[in-house]
Amino acid sequence: MRVTLLGTGCPALHPRRAGAGLLVEAGDRRILVDCGHGVAQRLAEAGMRIADLDAVLASHLHTDHLADLWTLVVGGWHQGRRGPLRLFADPAVARLARGLEAAWAEERARRLAHERRPNPAGFGLLVEPLEAGRRLRFDGLEVEVVPVDHRPVEPAFGFVFRAGGRTLAVSGDTRRSERLIEAARGCDLLVHEVFVHRAMPVVPGVREAATIAAVASYHTAVEEVGPIAAAAGAGALLLTHIVPPTADPSELAIEAGRDFAGPVIVGEDLLSVDLSTGTLGWRGLVARLAPRIRA
Repeated sequence: MRVTLLGTGCPALHPRRAGAGLLVEAGDRRILVDCGHGVAQRLAEAGMRIADLDAVLASHLHTDHLADLWTLVVGGWHQGRRGPLRLFADPAVARLARGLEAAWAEERARRLAHERRPNPAGFGLLVEPLEAGRRLRFDGLEVEVVPVDHRPVEPAFGFVFRAGGRTLAVSGDTRRSERLIEAARGCDLLVHEVFVHRAMPVVPGVREAATIAAVASYHTAVEEVGPIAAAAGAGALLLTHIVPPTADPSELAIEAGRDFAGPVIVGEDLLSVDLSTGTLGWRGLVARLAPRIRA
């Protein structure tokens, strides 16, 4: 099983960090978790065809996790996808998906009529329900849907992937979540979001102290992430959804690692971790993550 970070950022635009999204591969299965701004382009950079995705899992209704959804629909159709894009979503995200279909209906009809591609069924969405406690199965890859705490956004989900004797836990957006810690117990790798208070100063006209407090209240502070990974007994910790995206990676690694003995990796777009070999790859760099992720 391998995970590739496609977007490690947040709503604040940054040239190095696209919106939230990651790809999980196990055998021939390819599952995309979230599709924030720029994720479709990152898929192309990673050498992955949108048309080859088995499904998209939506963690919750926030723009930075869903902005590229219609781009995935159109892009996969262009690449020859034979059927609609399969989206697992809660009712709120499902309504968004139906709204996108309605908003783009005229453009879709014009393209289908004019371009005469042989796969018209590929230009659409198949929305399937996503709910806490559900276990999805994709030919040897199992996904447990875990409720997390991102209130006032409800529902919000994390995911635990299991395949080939390996376990990958993904937090989604959340405060510290005991449900996630329990579901992730003993995982090989925990991918967790992070919020950095000291990197979010007040900027008049942009964000006030109340703004920072509000945003911080439904995310996980960097000093809390290490204890979460330790409580879960994770083999390694991978940080993503970095708020703000300008936070210093070296400082994040030190702070998150104070209360966690395993490897701490500060995510970058297109960074991948292969849980089967215990190796990390990014832009030609390959490193071994022994001993906690066992080969």
